Amino acid sequence: MSESTDPSPTRTATAGTRQWAGLAVLGLASLLVSIDVFVLLLALPSLSRDLDASATEQLWIMDIYGFLLVGFMLTAGTLGDRIGRRTLLLLGGAGFAAASVVAAFSTSPEMLIAARALLGIAGATLAPSTLGLISTMFRDARQRSVAIGLWMIGFMGGAAAGPVVGGFMLEHFWWGSVFLLGVPAMVLLLVLGPILLPEERDPAAGRVDLTSVALSLAAILPAVFGLKEFATHGWAATSGLAVVVGVAFGWVFVRRQQRLDDPLVDLSLFRNRAFTTVVISMMLVTVIGSLMFFTAQFLQLVAGLTPLQAGFAMLPAALAAIVSFGGAPILAQHIRPVFAISGGMLVAAAGCFLYTLADADGGLVAIIAGLAVMNLGCGPLVTLGTGIVVGSVPCAKAGSAAAMSETSAEFGYAIGLAVVGSLGALVYRTQLSIAPDVPDDLADGARESLAGAATSAAQLGPDGAALLDSAREAFTISVHVVGWVAAAIALLVAVVDAVYFRHLPPIVSETDAAASPPDHAADVEDWVCEGHAEA
Repeated sequence: MSESTDPSPTRTATAGTRQWAGLAVLGLASLLVSIDVFVLLLALPSLSRDLDASATEQLWIMDIYGFLLVGFMLTAGTLGDRIGRRTLLLLGGAGFAAASVVAAFSTSPEMLIAARALLGIAGATLAPSTLGLISTMFRDARQRSVAIGLWMIGFMGGAAAGPVVGGFMLEHFWWGSVFLLGVPAMVLLLVLGPILLPEERDPAAGRVDLTSVALSLAAILPAVFGLKEFATHGWAATSGLAVVVGVAFGWVFVRRQQRLDDPLVDLSLFRNRAFTTVVISMMLVTVIGSLMFFTAQFLQLVAGLTPLQAGFAMLPAALAAIVSFGGAPILAQHIRPVFAISGGMLVAAAGCFLYTLADADGGLVAIIAGLAVMNLGCGPLVTLGTGIVVGSVPCAKAGSAAAMSETSAEFGYAIGLAVVGSLGALVYRTQLSIAPDVPDDLADGARESLAGAATSAAQLGPDGAALLDSAREAFTISVHVVGWVAAAIALLVAVVDAVYFRHLPPIVSETDAAASPPDHAADVEDWVCEGHAEA
């Protein structure tokens, strides 16, 4: 049973004004942190110039945040269950604000890399703590699904506004200003969090096993590093060895968790069929999300849009995701979740298929529409699936469950970039046609990537037009292949979820759940957090 230390805990199933106000604080923090993450893409050129960052240092500035975010997320989720999710969230918020200020006023690449590392560690506390708090604040399954949808709308709102806000900030202020966007939200969280957010922890939890923490980092960090290197540079001994090392430490980590009385990760959660299916499904969905990588390149290097124009071109996709996140909980109140989730994945598959209709001369509409339709279809799985994850385990384990879900999603994206990205690169190289008179160094640059082909074509002068046209055509063909693969994955998820979620009833309030027919009792348990028994 979980322990609540909220000064005036809510003992009824229905959330009131205080809970919704607390959600608004969490949503605002999510929105501004999301903006803070996305604007870095636009700020990288100017900060690299001012700090005189090398190509390797630029990669570390970009990647260190994601490495440590994934590496510490499992630890953060379990730690929140032990010391209290509100406590961990406030500590993480304070750390995020402080690291943002350091990043904004960095005077060297090394200082900025260190600040980004601290941002990753602090960021690892935010999502698991927030989702764990939502499971505590919204004990009614119907309200909880709406709350999760609204929280995700905040994140997608930041993703949509990021390129626009970043472009404005960089046009009127110095590059460090983009790192300060999340600071006001963190200050607001620190002020209002103790007032509006409840505290809840697992009183039966033991001490954090530091050996398990070290093993989890030794498993996750090399694996993510190897997958990113594989996606960026192709197969190499370094990337392969890193993945092998990560898998080996992962095996040791799992064996240790099975022996401990108080494991860092409660593997028994995977005995819950709904939990396991959602975690795997959301990992596969983020594999599909690697299409974003190809979309950004197509918009700028094939369609010829500027970064800001490309940001505006991706707004329909962000708006589609917002509509989907907000509409899925309402839809699931009237139909079985399986129809919303599996039906949504069929829509996502259709969006992926639209990528196969793009061509090098006029594929802009197909790409923009494809990404929007894909996001529209993935929304029900992400929103309702997250509700299943935090609602199908005891409330005391909600932070750990959310951390596992978020970690699997991050791994899915890394795997997607590595595997799908490498497949696209292979197709690109095999379809690229280079004239025999092109110098070897420029030919090698063109084979490396579409961006490399654009650079080589510029150095060739008027003779480079044919090379650039061939590169654009080859890249478009690779987008077609990746679109087919993503569509197949979406169809697979639709079928698997249709099988495993077919018995789940529509999302109901706790009062309605209590009145459900006996044959639905087991299904309802998947939607109502076990900790609600104390209400």
